[in-house]
Amino acid sequence: MVSFNLSYSDNKLIKSKGDAYLTVDVQIPLVLESWKISLFSFEWLTPDGKIRALEDLPEIEQEKYSKVLNSVKSGEAVERPILGIGIMDNVEIGSRRDVLLTIADQHIDVISVHIPKMNEKDFMPYI
Repeated sequence: MVSFNLSYSDNKLIKSKGDAYLTVDVQIPLVLESWKISLFSFEWLTPDGKIRALEDLPEIEQEKYSKVLNSVKSGEAVERPILGIGIMDNVEIGSRRDVLLTIADQHIDVISVHIPKMNEKDFMPYI
C-alpha cells in the first residue's frame, strides 16, 4: 500500500456560502456503506458496495479517477467533496465524488469533506 500525504482545498461551490458548511474528517468505509443505497452510486459501486475496478468505470469517470490519482501522487491539493443527507437518510455525495472514491480506492480510510452545518448531528456517526 502506498502512503500519501493528502492536502485539500475548499470546494469552489461553497466559496460564497462557506459559513453554511463545516469542514470535517469522515470515515470513508462508513460513508460508502451509507452511500451504496444512493441512486447515484451505480456508476462507481458494485451492487455489494465495492468500488468498481478502473476498467469497469464509465470512460468519463475513468478520466476523473486518473486525474485525481495523479494529483494525489504528485502532492497537489484535491478539492474537498461536499456531502449531504439524502431523502432516504443516507449520505449523498453532492460534489467531487471522484475525489472521495479515488482516495477510498487507495485504501485510505479518512477524508476531509464539507457538510452542511444543519446536518452536523446527522454526520456524527461518520466522523
